[in-house]
Amino acid sequence: MRPSAFYNVVGVLSWPVLRGLYRLSSRGMENVPDGVGCVLACNHVSSFDPWPLGLPIWPRVQLRFMAKSELYWWPLTLILNAAGAFPVRRGERDAAAIETAVRLARDGHTVAMFPERTRRRKGLVKRHEARPRSGAARIALEAGVPLVPAAVSGTDKLLRLGKLRVAYGAPVAIDDLRGRELGEAAHEATERLMAKILDLEGSL
Repeated sequence: MRPSAFYNVVGVLSWPVLRGLYRLSSRGMENVPDGVGCVLACNHVSSFDPWPLGLPIWPRVQLRFMAKSELYWWPLTLILNAAGAFPVRRGERDAAAIETAVRLARDGHTVAMFPERTRRRKGLVKRHEARPRSGAARIALEAGVPLVPAAVSGTDKLLRLGKLRVAYGAPVAIDDLRGRELGEAAHEATERLMAKILDLEGSL
């Protein structure tokens, strides 16, 4: 789906910053389908991951992503909605968020997901540990859309102006899992997905 006006403004302003200041490099953009919904699943290094993840495929594609419900207060709600986000209650089985993601993917949107659910731990113990969850695979299976792996690096070094890198991989093979019990299929698809993400991350 084509980006909103607000998303385009963000893209225009972000282009010189990411491409120039942070020397963003990317590859595999052709693996993100154009005009067809998909789930784009990525590793999670920092809160800024959606920024470089979305820019290389803009303006062809706008990311739709889950944002934790605590962020939804006025006027930030208006900005999040305009940016393509929709709320999710972390730490809970948020059926409404999953249903929204499935509907968006079926309608031709690119739904960005972070299977690790939260940023990886750095030093301090966190309440929400980074470990793969099956939501991205479940959404792709339910919606009947491709499950595309991706990886980013450098978003944890923004203050040091470190180089940003993004890689998009070929869709994960999940057609053979369709028709199986959803929980079992999602678990198997998640294992395949994380293996692809780790491969991409190691290549950056």
